[in-house]
Amino acid sequence: NAALKQFLWGRNVADLLREFPAAMSEATLLSFLRKMPPRLYSIASSLDAHPDEVHLTVAAVRYQHDGRLHLGAASTFLADRVASGETVPIFVERNEYFKLPEDDSSDIIMVGPGTGVAPFRAFVEHRAAVGTGGKNWLFFGDQRYTYDFLYQLEWQEHLKNGALTKLDLAFSRDQPEKVYVQDKMIENGRELYAWLEEGAHFYVCGDAGRMAADVNEALISVVKNHGAKSREEAEAYVEELKKTKRYQRDVY
Repeated sequence: NAALKQFLWGRNVADLLREFPAAMSEATLLSFLRKMPPRLYSIASSLDAHPDEVHLTVAAVRYQHDGRLHLGAASTFLADRVASGETVPIFVERNEYFKLPEDDSSDIIMVGPGTGVAPFRAFVEHRAAVGTGGKNWLFFGDQRYTYDFLYQLEWQEHLKNGALTKLDLAFSRDQPEKVYVQDKMIENGRELYAWLEEGAHFYVCGDAGRMAADVNEALISVVKNHGAKSREEAEAYVEELKKTKRYQRDVY
């Protein structure tokens, strides 16, 4: 229930054992624990741009809870403990439900705040390398422009050479009123709807907790307001985008 979720947020097994000590053998404790699941990261590079390389976009998880420092198992392992030249075990998991359009001339709209921008770096690198005719529009956001503008120089270069058609930014902490990617979608609603009407594909990557829902709601609002549709008609329009694979999400 909601109260339990709120209590467990930020806690791990070690926290619970400290708060609720229990006498049990090591074997018994281990029998209660699941195996550590693999951590899946979106590939943030194109082989066309970086042959024989795979790039990741990793945000190291570090936070305090009840006076104890908590570290992300995989993220801080990669950020702090793996030295240059070392190897780590990996595998590639294909995602058949999140990929570029088969028609290279199709336009794409990408919404990727924070590390959710990772696959879109790969998308734009690929399209720049192979010279596709489709336009590329990126919505990116994070907390602060100065510290959190991931791949800033690359996006600016892509804008300059035409590989990136349009870039809209939302840095939530750089002004008194917080601004998010969904706000930028609303702000650019007329053009966004025009792209969709012309056949553009719409992609979202990042936080499933709130961002994905807010972006979905913003998309419905854009379709409703700029397509002169009722709420029900706008929802049906967005559902049709999903059915035809023109609206794809990779959220976690």
